[in-house]
Amino acid sequence: MIQDMAAYPYRFWLIFGGLLLAAELLGTYGYLLWSGVSAIIIGAVTWIVPMDWSWQWVNFAILTMVTAIIWWYWLKTRTVSENQHLNQPDKLLIGRKMVLSSPIINGAGRINLADGSWPVRCSEDLPQGTEIRIIAVESIILIVEAAKDNQSH
Repeated sequence: MIQDMAAYPYRFWLIFGGLLLAAELLGTYGYLLWSGVSAIIIGAVTWIVPMDWSWQWVNFAILTMVTAIIWWYWLKTRTVSENQHLNQPDKLLIGRKMVLSSPIINGAGRINLADGSWPVRCSEDLPQGTEIRIIAVESIILIVEAAKDNQSH
């Protein structure tokens, strides 16, 4: 078997990569994933371009480090963006400026947002067309205030 592996090193890399990927299924959180992918890539390259075992191991190590670093950067940016308002997309509306589509009378009114009309609540009455800023979301009601630009007039 060792003689067969020496004669056909790509078989070793393909088997080794498959074992690493199978071990990844046990829940190693990506640590073995990129080593397994790297081993399979080295197996494919070795099949096409025969090279010495030492170069195969050097290439495997370099490829594993490069893929792991790329994975780390991608995961870092993904984690930050996903945790901002997970399961609360309405929180993304806070801070957004809008124009009133109807006046706010007795603290209640409406704005057009995307493809719908949303109820709004404000501590003061405001005329239609006033620019407002969303400061909070309570259930389906947007809590708003007059945008700072308009309060000076």
